[in-house]
Amino acid sequence: MNSRYSIFTAPLILAVVLSGSQAWAHGDDDAPAAPQCPRGQVLDKKSQKCVKQTSNLVPDADRTDYAYQLAKAGRYEEALALLDTLKDPNTAKALNYRGYVTRKLGRTDEGIGYYLQSVKLDPQYAKVREYLGEAYVIKGQLDLAQEQLRQIKSICGNTSCEEYRDLAEAINDSSKT
Repeated sequence: MNSRYSIFTAPLILAVVLSGSQAWAHGDDDAPAAPQCPRGQVLDKKSQKCVKQTSNLVPDADRTDYAYQLAKAGRYEEALALLDTLKDPNTAKALNYRGYVTRKLGRTDEGIGYYLQSVKLDPQYAKVREYLGEAYVIKGQLDLAQEQLRQIKSICGNTSCEEYRDLAEAINDSSKT
């Protein structure tokens, strides 16, 4: 009876492991949850409570993730303020999110600078390559955006990862205008 179940569970376990490793290869989880703390506060994942963003209780990784949630919700100035509280602001993820925020604030060249710093720290970080490519699209530098698309394909091993699809769509949309 156990062997009958193993026929079904082994592929399931393999699928779970592979999907987890694929998400890890991309460098980010799926879309961030909506921020739930008021201005000037950050979510302490350990206690699941909002605390002052100046609190030493919240590690940089949580601050960085929450800053991204703020940015995705259009709360760019708050995201920058939170990123300014990081003890180590020079991680690939933090620099990518700082680039994202500054680009969304219309400071595309500044954003590109942060993206390039992030790429230098982690050349296999697909999300930063997507955002860098999108910044190049904004600037009309489609050749550079296409290069980022090629890099993402190499990182993901295919053209079906979210980062590839999103950048390909941005490039395609720009050529329609």
